[in-house]
Amino acid sequence: MKSGRRILSAVLAVAGLLMASGCAAAGASTAPPGVLNIGIVQDVITWDVGQGHNGHRLVAFQPAYDTLIRREPDGTLVPMLATAWDYTDAGRTTMELEIRDGVTFSDGAALDAEAVKANMEHFRTANGPQAVQLADVAEVRVTGPQRLEVELERPNPALEFYLSQAAGMMASPEALGKPETDRTPVGSGPYVMDPARSVAGDRYVFRARPDYWSPDLQQWDEIVLKVLSDSTARVNALISGQIDATQLIPRNTAQAENAGREIVNWDANWAGLLLLDRDGAVAPELADVRVRQAINMAFDRQVAVDGVLNGYGTPTSQVFGEASTAYDPALDDYYPYDPQRARELLAEAGYPDGFTMTLPLPASMNENIPFIAQPLADIGITARITTVPPQNSQAELGSARYPAAYFQIFQGPTWVAVEQLLVPETLYNPFRSEDPELTAILDRIRTADPDDVEAPREMARYVTEQAWFAPWARMGVTNAVDPDKVRMEPQIGQAVPSIYNYHPVG
Repeated sequence: MKSGRRILSAVLAVAGLLMASGCAAAGASTAPPGVLNIGIVQDVITWDVGQGHNGHRLVAFQPAYDTLIRREPDGTLVPMLATAWDYTDAGRTTMELEIRDGVTFSDGAALDAEAVKANMEHFRTANGPQAVQLADVAEVRVTGPQRLEVELERPNPALEFYLSQAAGMMASPEALGKPETDRTPVGSGPYVMDPARSVAGDRYVFRARPDYWSPDLQQWDEIVLKVLSDSTARVNALISGQIDATQLIPRNTAQAENAGREIVNWDANWAGLLLLDRDGAVAPELADVRVRQAINMAFDRQVAVDGVLNGYGTPTSQVFGEASTAYDPALDDYYPYDPQRARELLAEAGYPDGFTMTLPLPASMNENIPFIAQPLADIGITARITTVPPQNSQAELGSARYPAAYFQIFQGPTWVAVEQLLVPETLYNPFRSEDPELTAILDRIRTADPDDVEAPREMARYVTEQAWFAPWARMGVTNAVDPDKVRMEPQIGQAVPSIYNYHPVG
């Protein structure tokens, strides 16, 4: 059984954490020493782990909840609550996990194999936004006090990754499914919420647990998550010292940099349109591939990179990034900017006068409306933009009420991207689109060697040709910190660094 990968790197990382945890925070911030104030983009609707999510929404859960496996900044998977894990069969459908002994939840309950089983079963039945992560699990069996087996109905190449994400978060079995968990998390994580100082929709205060099993990961006395959905409010709070770190939209980076804040940028997402209604349930026009191809040709991707992403991006026509075996450089310019050809395709599909469709857009992205609506108008498509609260944006996107949506979404390993975008069970495929030819390719990838590129690239080309999406760019995500107080490590494939990546400056 393996105990993670690159153990030497993990040891060196722990050594670095030990050094950082002994340093007092300094600088111009108004916060007391040892307090890390992070501005978060969206409010937390519930602390139920069954409703856990990825990206910046995962980070909000990390103070209270450990995961079975932890991702290092470079993406390496290392032990956390699971000390070891491995597949025990050649078909890779039975994974055995060894659970760390001596760990307790903040309510005093012990972490054991039964607790892990209870969490996995809760996650499978809670119908949360990332339910797809355990959709292939057939059974979870306890085989010893600290040992269990996860049996899959079919191989899932991303299971280890998922156990470092929402599916791997562990809550006290006493708290699972209880209404109180909506307001107060009960986990085994490095911090515990202070309810008296936390205000829903405004801030969540977490204090370091004195009995935490891995004090090396506790680099702060307190972590305060401040809800700042408005992008201008975030940059102002950063400049004034109310927060020490936050995610910024590209147009705010110069303002933050001019105020002495450090900008850290790395590629994590792609930005563009999800063409969701491929069978034409609410927008019959989108059932025709020529219409979807026309939409792709409507956008000058470099204009979008410059105007929406402030230059932090690379134009592309594909949704798979360089971290994926599906990435094919030849697909980056598959759809040239050609509004004339786009209008011809619409006419060939029977829509010479265009049509109208409604798209949801988070209120925090209203400045992007011209870059969405005008190119579509130029080829005859009227985009009616419905503004939605940022905290509801993903629920609205997954409601099967909108035929398309602008979004910025994670690019990662091949099978993770597949299950985020293509399978019927995912949040980002609300109309449950399926295609027999694509399904056959996905079945080959599921059981193929992880380093195989033939089937993944075939998949990428097919999805691009069929125009399931209209990507604009592989985009860089921009985060900013007060460099006098915080040193931040980027997290590969994640829009916001994990809380373990924020180190005090001494």
